[in-house]
Amino acid sequence: MGKADVTEILSLLTRIAEAKAMAEVWSLATSHLAAMGFSRVNYGFTLFRGKRSVGDPDDALFLTTADPVYAQFYFRNGFFAKTPAFRWTLNNVGACTWSWVREAFLAGRLTPEEAETVRQNLAMGIVAGITVSFPESSTRAKGAMGLIADPGLDPPTVDRIFEMRRDEILALCHMMHLKLTHLPFPTARRPLTQRQREALEWVADGKTTQDVALLMEISPAMVEKHLRLTREALSVDTTAQAVAKAALMNLIFTPDPEPEPLVAVR
Repeated sequence: MGKADVTEILSLLTRIAEAKAMAEVWSLATSHLAAMGFSRVNYGFTLFRGKRSVGDPDDALFLTTADPVYAQFYFRNGFFAKTPAFRWTLNNVGACTWSWVREAFLAGRLTPEEAETVRQNLAMGIVAGITVSFPESSTRAKGAMGLIADPGLDPPTVDRIFEMRRDEILALCHMMHLKLTHLPFPTARRPLTQRQREALEWVADGKTTQDVALLMEISPAMVEKHLRLTREALSVDTTAQAVAKAALMNLIFTPDPEPEPLVAVR
């Protein structure tokens, strides 16, 4: 990589780090990946994974550059969880090309379910790519992304691209992931309103219902209504659980989130 290339990637990483909106982060990262031959990118992140699953899909963040039909098929219908690449992400941290998937498929080493996902991908023209599995600070968190090679790029070509540009690809993917996980977390659930977030923030500060009512200049009954709707939106039973979950998902004590993230898979 020449000096000009290094300067370009450093500038890109800085812009991602300074971005204030999820859509901006996603656009910056995926535009650069598209220029390398990966115009279709899938990203997933959860804070609530179990041993063999990502937890409730409604609490996970799914982003994709693919069309809505593929997004619905891949994420909302759970196709991703049946792929050999998904199994790899659950058991590994790092990155790999999909050459091993092809080799395992041809050798009959995949499970019947995994082999079927390979056949379905081949039918859609998906033959090569790269998987990145991110290290996480929490045992319940997991993030990963898949870079789908553009038509015409076969597995050996992707292997060469990855060998030559590995550091660039990983630096970009890691910066994108770290930035996304520090922004308000859009999910398939109903977003919190500004007043609901405000009430929850005062509770997190240790205020009673009466205190919150005085601070927000509303009735105690209205405070209770805000908190009830917050619990429903976050799918929890208690206000304490709502505080914990909202804090974990960067939904409180943060700048106002975008009203409707356009890149999230619903």
